[in-house]
Amino acid sequence: MVSPVDLNTVTGLSEQDAIARLKEEGYNELPSAGARNLFSIAWEIIQDPIFLLLVGGGVIYWVLGDLQEALILLGFVFFITGISLYQEGKTEHALEALRDLSSPRALVIRDGERKRIAGREVVRGDTLVLAEGDRVPADAIVLSCSNLSTDESLLTGESLPVRKVAAVGNVEMARPGGDELPFVYSGTLVVQGQGIIQVQAIGAQTEMGKIGKALQTVKPEATPLQREMNQLVSRLFGIALFLCVVIVVIYGLTRGDWLKGFLAGITLAMAILPNEFPVVVTIFLALGAWRISQNHVLARRTSAVETLGSATVLCVDKTGTLTQNIMAVQQLFPYNQEENPQPYNLELDSKKPLPESVHELVEFSILASQRDPFDPMEKAFKQLGERSLANTEHLHNDWKLLREYPLSPDLLAMSQVWESADSKQYEIAAKGAPEAIADLCHFTPEQQQILATQITKMAEEGLRVLGVAKASLLDAPPPFLPPHPSLSPDNLPDKQHDFPFQFLGLVGLSDPVRPTVAAAIQECYTAGIRVVMITGDYPATAQTIARQIGLMQMGAIVTGAELDGMNDAELQERIQSTNIFARAIPEQKLRIVNALKSKGEVVAMTGDGVNDAPALKSAQIGIAMGERGTDVARESAALVLLDDDFSSIVQAVKLGRRIFDNLRKAMAYLLAIHIPIAGMSLIPVLFKLPLVLLPVHVAFLHLIIDPACSIVLEAEPAETTVMKRPPRNSKDPLFGRKTVGLAMLQGGAILTIVLVIFVISLYRGQGELDARALTFTALILANLGLILSASSSAPLSLKILKSPNTALWWVMGGGIFFLGMVLYVPFLRQLFSFSFLHPIDIAICLLGGGISLVWFEQLKLINQPQGVIKSKPGKPV
Repeated sequence: MVSPVDLNTVTGLSEQDAIARLKEEGYNELPSAGARNLFSIAWEIIQDPIFLLLVGGGVIYWVLGDLQEALILLGFVFFITGISLYQEGKTEHALEALRDLSSPRALVIRDGERKRIAGREVVRGDTLVLAEGDRVPADAIVLSCSNLSTDESLLTGESLPVRKVAAVGNVEMARPGGDELPFVYSGTLVVQGQGIIQVQAIGAQTEMGKIGKALQTVKPEATPLQREMNQLVSRLFGIALFLCVVIVVIYGLTRGDWLKGFLAGITLAMAILPNEFPVVVTIFLALGAWRISQNHVLARRTSAVETLGSATVLCVDKTGTLTQNIMAVQQLFPYNQEENPQPYNLELDSKKPLPESVHELVEFSILASQRDPFDPMEKAFKQLGERSLANTEHLHNDWKLLREYPLSPDLLAMSQVWESADSKQYEIAAKGAPEAIADLCHFTPEQQQILATQITKMAEEGLRVLGVAKASLLDAPPPFLPPHPSLSPDNLPDKQHDFPFQFLGLVGLSDPVRPTVAAAIQECYTAGIRVVMITGDYPATAQTIARQIGLMQMGAIVTGAELDGMNDAELQERIQSTNIFARAIPEQKLRIVNALKSKGEVVAMTGDGVNDAPALKSAQIGIAMGERGTDVARESAALVLLDDDFSSIVQAVKLGRRIFDNLRKAMAYLLAIHIPIAGMSLIPVLFKLPLVLLPVHVAFLHLIIDPACSIVLEAEPAETTVMKRPPRNSKDPLFGRKTVGLAMLQGGAILTIVLVIFVISLYRGQGELDARALTFTALILANLGLILSASSSAPLSLKILKSPNTALWWVMGGGIFFLGMVLYVPFLRQLFSFSFLHPIDIAICLLGGGISLVWFEQLKLINQPQGVIKSKPGKPV
């Protein structure tokens, strides 16, 4: 049913009124936990083991009467708390940005213009446009609708969709439940048709709000990587506590000083407790999702950030993803029985009138479309009519729509029944896939063959081809159709097939390829990623587009009909040598995804419609379209492509690889640097040597370690070879044998060097303060060398001086500056229990740090990343 409301006459609220109501009534959202504030973040930091150990050490020094040492430890508490607040605040801002991006979208009419806004910005009184697949953002009255049905199971428990009608007169909102009501409700899903609604209630005042349902938001959730990390940390935590107790007991029994034994235990605990590991994973994934969103890709689930770098296949739609989704009618082919019919080519910028021979074809293509279209293809028909049929009798803006027969998987055609302004004409216009329209017109095999020849010619030019037909209720059915009982405006048939359709011709629409796609396709091949194109167009059209974008064709093109004729085993075999699927419907995407997954592929799949949701959910990386996609598709996907551009997917894959590379660097760095710290905390106790590291020293090291692993290494740019190597195996653990082995060799080397310096200084009789100062300085310099080396998997060169990562130089410079302060400012030197270091001592420490750096660089030669891809799959189209 359609009410008299015309979308062209609806102006909606003004922007000023909408802003005023937003300030007065608040956002359209339900009460939720919301973002963490500064105090909640601070409370979490206070519960951190390192924080508690620093406070514990300060208390022990205070008990021992060493007030200076106690104060310096408390000073480090504030420093480390500040760093943690900065890191957590940055992560929280990233998550807040993702929440804003992922909120449901609403198509609102304000000041007479359509615009997409976040659902939370809808206000009471707003006029919204709903289409199939949209999530209704607020409780509203239906002003106008066409075949509108919604799924209200979230509110009523009723699984069947309910039909909606337009409101007549003044009505008040009622409770949900039942068919033929003029109301829609927040949180429900549009499963069919379209409509214009006016918002009556938002936020907590909606039916959803009354029963206490919470809106879905982007929240930090435990990913497989985080679960793996938590298991590792729990094991290391138990080992660390056990060793700490052992150290306290050994120190107390062998030296009789239990308080200093507790200090030694605290130092060891600070040295080896793996508290940074889960923090770093959380920061990397949250900031990684934020970085990806800066490249027009919203990561709705952080697990997608992990998986992106291991994608081996990208399955993409043609329209809107590979092409610009800016369609224009380029060719018209009026159907007749001539032997050599000629199509009419349009000059897209020309305003000259169309020849009479194509008037009817254009007229009924417009009547078969929405009156105020949103779809780019239907916009193309309307623009053509306004440009070429203005001031003619072929534009029927005053006609009334009686009924719409929507597109269905069984029949790829749609029809609309119209009544003229004087109620003397009743016309039916149909458009859709040419074979579907030919079926409606009951073509003979010979007619189908003639039509197929012309379709192939148009498709080979890269055009999307549609058929158009007409019928009239006043016409008698052809002899080959059984008469329909009392066919009239009041008794319309249930099926399109019952109308006496006459084929009018073909329409060819062009959709330019996005200029960035060809380069992105080549980057995929260089990165060892296979690209599969899935389109509803003809094979010839698909092949033309593939040629334009440089898509390498593998084997013959598979059509949707051929796909239906294959069983799962046949499809799994065929899919190894196929990367173009034509005349495919959305429901077939799920079979394609499952077939690829059965072959061990990690699949990224794009989709935009309701029917795409199962495939998006099944794929390891579901990618929904942000501009033209439906809400239900976005909810099923792990990623949302905000600009619908294929090149953005490739950039997201590149970022995914970079994030995982940097995370692995950070984890290897953490593991490596804890080895010498733990070793120099443990060895002196076991061998009754003077303690090298006290809590204040480990706290100082954390001032370098924490920002190095969570800020410096996270911000490192991608390696130059990141898209020149094959995808990583998704089953490879973060801490593989190679990574652990490398970290052990790095950390073992630092431990050996600083231990040698420590022992030699004691052997020469330099004293405890000298030995500690020398050892600590060598450890700091080796740590800075490790950070420098870890920042790149390639050998270091002078290019590092041009690194865009300013955080690297802040940490390096800050580490050296504060080391100089504690070595040469008497007050600080005394607090750290150091002696004055002479130039020869500094030279020894620099030599130790230099040897460490050389060793790290040599280790890179045995830890080179996977080889560069040299061959490209498939063959040129």
